[in-house]
Amino acid sequence: MEEKKVLLSINDLVVKFRVRGRILTAIRGISLDIYENESIAIVGESGSGKSVFTKTFAGMLDSNGFIDEGSIIFTDDELADTKVKLNRRGKSVIEKAKAALDQSAKRSLGAETYKELRELRRQKHEKETLSDEESQKFDEELQNLIADRTDAFNLKQTFDPSKEKDKIKETARQIADFDIKIKALQKSKDDAIKARKAAAAQDSAYLAEYEKKKAALKAKYEKEIQGTVPEEILKHNEILAKEIWLSVGRFNPIRSRKYVKHLLKALHKAYKMGVDLRDETQCNQVFDTVVFRVRYLDETPEQLHGTCILNLANIKDSKDWTQIRGRRIATVFQDPMTSLNPIITIGKQITSIIIKHQGCSEAEARARAIELMHKVGIPKAEQRFDDYPFQYSGGMRQRIVIAIALSCQPKILICDEPTTALDVTIQAQILQLIKDLQKEFNYTTVFITHDLGVVANVADRVAVLYAGQIVELGTVEEVFYDPKHPYTWALLSSLPQLAQKNTKLYSITGTPPSLYNNIVGDSFAPRNPYCLKIDTIEEPPMFQVSDTHFAKTWLLDPHAPKIEKPEIIQDIHQKLVSEYNIKEA
Repeated sequence: MEEKKVLLSINDLVVKFRVRGRILTAIRGISLDIYENESIAIVGESGSGKSVFTKTFAGMLDSNGFIDEGSIIFTDDELADTKVKLNRRGKSVIEKAKAALDQSAKRSLGAETYKELRELRRQKHEKETLSDEESQKFDEELQNLIADRTDAFNLKQTFDPSKEKDKIKETARQIADFDIKIKALQKSKDDAIKARKAAAAQDSAYLAEYEKKKAALKAKYEKEIQGTVPEEILKHNEILAKEIWLSVGRFNPIRSRKYVKHLLKALHKAYKMGVDLRDETQCNQVFDTVVFRVRYLDETPEQLHGTCILNLANIKDSKDWTQIRGRRIATVFQDPMTSLNPIITIGKQITSIIIKHQGCSEAEARARAIELMHKVGIPKAEQRFDDYPFQYSGGMRQRIVIAIALSCQPKILICDEPTTALDVTIQAQILQLIKDLQKEFNYTTVFITHDLGVVANVADRVAVLYAGQIVELGTVEEVFYDPKHPYTWALLSSLPQLAQKNTKLYSITGTPPSLYNNIVGDSFAPRNPYCLKIDTIEEPPMFQVSDTHFAKTWLLDPHAPKIEKPEIIQDIHQKLVSEYNIKEA
């Protein structure tokens, strides 16, 4: 395979949502590299996690969603290169940060003793309360009761008071029962904790030994931190202090002061725990809890120069997203009317984006907007520049949305079901437009779709998602003509174009698993007609089929029985070429 530059590297990504007091895990450990100038399609049923996945690297997660684990490394040399002025405020920040870091560094001298002291306290706390496993069991049971009560309450609201009084009365009784159970469970947990605490308080021998050990460790720790910090750490603190200013200097004074305070607190804690801040990985992790780290490179009397690793999973400040969303990563949504303001002219909507991100004059923005309108196929662009969205057809509106997305020449264009709301003949035009513009602007295209016809026409690679995981990944030829995962077989089998006359159209039985629950084994197992016993017990690893083809199924294990893919997709190449007008090389 030709060596390509990785533009976006997603590693072990976990995305969760808070929904009615419960946690829903929408993305479960996805790892994927997206390359420069490629077209990759994200395919799966509704609810598989396609849109949520791409929203994470566009900074568009809903307010109740959050990235729990993982990283999203965006490679952009221009954005990574950072310069900040070495003005009076900057020099003051660096000087004060250096003094604070030197004091914090003394704590590293007693790090091992401090860890012993923490472990001693943890053991005492564990003796006085429930274990993590016991507490988790109580909490899970409580969450289930609360969820059941919420469902019952919502059901009660649907009943007609004039006709369904009995149902309302019965549901009210169920809600009251749930309230009693919830209160009893909470009391049971509180009583168990009180009993443990009382038992620990009566263990005088243990308490005496605990106080003795704690006093000895405290004395040892206080003596150790009076020592001399090695010179190399003090020198590295000079670099760290400059990196603090490099990392916060782009913000206004109020915000930068807040971030400096939080960074010094995080670095103090790191020194206390014995973290080696000279190690790049460990230092990045400490900075990432506050703001992404800008690594020091060099300086002049007027400015500091550094570079940063852009981990989109750890961006905390909205100002940083404005540098990425639109300028570097743009999105074309399914319905153009949700992206366009109905009371603002088309031209104004394009030029406002150009002026905001490119800092040009209104006249220059107008010229660029008209040029873009021509490129996306708007006839008589100059005359239609001042029209409103309602004066455009659905296909023309989608062309305008594409023009807006491309106005800042992004590196990644996310197309979220961009043709679903359009007429079939217009769909083909829009897909061809996106392909043609990609050749001109050299952007990477990420297609989110459930339409395999779109995939066959536009994608270089395909990632098949199921229950928040990638279950198969490969080139479009590998996934279409040599699929390995039973879910991919099912998706291909359900293509209407493969159905024979007077036969029933294939459909996937069952429903996807609840993402509130901890899934045991293969998430597709309950719907998989080729399910093995191990599928119900253990989650399969990602098996490598070729350099570019991977599938997450136990059927690829050397010890698995040999199972052929369904007959309906045994030879689908010619049918797909014919149905989707695929141009073969």
